[in-house]
Formats: sequence, structure tokens, C-alpha cells
Amino acid sequence: MKLSRYFWPAVGLCAVGFSIWLLYNELRGISLDDLGDSLAAIPTHRWLLAALSSVLAYAALAGYDHIALTHLGKKVPFGFITVCSFTTYALSHNIGGSVLSGAVIRYRAYATQGLSGQEVGVLVALCSFTFALGAMLLGAFLLLIEPEVFDGFVHFMPVSATRLTGLALLCLIGLYIFGSWLQLRPLRIGKFAVLYPRLPIVARQLAIAPIELIGAAGIIYFALPEAGNPGFMVVLGVFLVSFSAALISHAPGGLGVLEIVFIAGLSQMDPVAVLSALLVFRLFYLIVPLLLALVVVLGFERSRFGKD
Repeated sequence: MKLSRYFWPAVGLCAVGFSIWLLYNELRGISLDDLGDSLAAIPTHRWLLAALSSVLAYAALAGYDHIALTHLGKKVPFGFITVCSFTTYALSHNIGGSVLSGAVIRYRAYATQGLSGQEVGVLVALCSFTFALGAMLLGAFLLLIEPEVFDGFVHFMPVSATRLTGLALLCLIGLYIFGSWLQLRPLRIGKFAVLYPRLPIVARQLAIAPIELIGAAGIIYFALPEAGNPGFMVVLGVFLVSFSAALISHAPGGLGVLEIVFIAGLSQMDPVAVLSALLVFRLFYLIVPLLLALVVVLGFERSRFGKD
């Protein structure tokens, strides 16, 4: 247990260290003045659009918890769910190991609403699966419609192979929908049972997760310069790969991992412009939400002081 407790944080820190080393070698010719000039060149209206994209992303993230609680049949006040979801993602995205850290935060909050540890476990699993489902759906769409968006990562794959991968992803999603329609028996692990989501919940999963990813990718898209901008589809495809890599790495905030993968995916663009767009992303998607979440946590713990 002690080994597992420190294993993933160690993996995350190693990923950060290795990625920063790669970034240093990739960007050592860039000065802070160049980066400052690139940030200053972003028009005011595009700053506002990037901020609105962040609001869209976090509004969609709140839908993850709403969907999971509907599946569990638990009635929790709408405002509580929204604030809890926002706080969970704002903290877990920055801490790293989002599934584990998110589970701890959610249990602390939802236990006050009568949810058991098992129910919180199902909620966390369903939220994680909703994200994976959304990433698969968007990835399949991009692979089928415009597979060239992944050229920065899959030079070794012909276009036909990438489209075939998109079809395979759609088939997997189709099997999930079909299983929901059939209402397959619950998956039982000892006394623990996981019920198959109903079709209306599956429909909400397929809608809300892509909206969140599109909103998050929009932050970077609007922060990139219009000159040489490869278009939203390309930015979305690169974001899917880089953000997934950052989550898998368990690196706190995906630090370094997100940047090195994104710069590789947009190798045709000026790395200074890409890096400045990623700084805007970190500001709106990570730093500002983190500060707001800390205020929420302090208020929550103050309200619970003496009650626990």
C-alpha cells in the first residue's frame, strides 16, 4: 500500500522532469522578451473568446457529475453538484493523477450529501468513462472527416489506416450504445454492482464530453495568431492527443508534457506563438479555476468545522 501511494506521484514527477528537459532543448533559443511580445500581440477580443471557451469547458465539466448522479438515482442540489464538480476538476487538473485526486475531493463533498464510498466510486468511474467516450467520439470524427489533423503524430500511418481507426472507434461506441439499449446485466465485483447506463444517460454522455473538449481546445485556438493558424480542427486534434498524454502521465497540471506534445503536433507553427497560447490555456483552464477552487474549499471546510 505504501508503494502504491507514492508510485503515481513519482511517475508524474518523472514525466514533468523529462518533458521539461525536452522542452529546454526544443525552446532554448526563445527569450522571455519573445514570449512577452507574442502574448501582447493577442488581440483583446481573442482574449475574451479564450475566456468564454474556458467557461464553456467548465460548464460542460459540471455535466459529468450531473450525469453520474442521475445514473445513481441520487438527488443532490443542482448548485452543490456544479460547485463540487468545478472544484474537483480545478484541483485535480493541477494536482495530477486526476482520477485518484478527484475521487478524494468528491468523497469529501458528496459524503455530506449521503453518498457512500461505493457510490462515489461509481460516480468517479462514470465521469472518467464519459471523458474517454467524448475523446473517442471526437477522435473518430476527426479521423474520418479530416485525418490529416494528426499528421504531426502519425506520419507512419497512411490516410486509409487512420480512417480505419476512426471506424473502429465508432464501432466500439456503437457497441456501448447497443449494450445500453439491451440493458445488459450489472457487472458484479463481490457485493459491488455496476449498472449499465440507460440510453438517455448515454446520449448525454455523448453530448457533454465533446462540448467540454471543444471548449478547452478553443482556449488555445483563440490564443494562437490568425496568421499561420492551421484551423480549429487541427488544433482540436492536437489538443486531444496532448491533453490525453498529460492526463496519462499523471504530471501535476500536465506540466511540460502538454507543451512538448502540442509543439510537436503544431511543428509547422512558430513555437513561440504555440507556447504563448499554451500559457493562456494554463491561465484560463488551470490557474484561475485553481484560485477560485481554493476559495470554495476554504469556505466548505469552514462550514464543516465542528460538524464532522
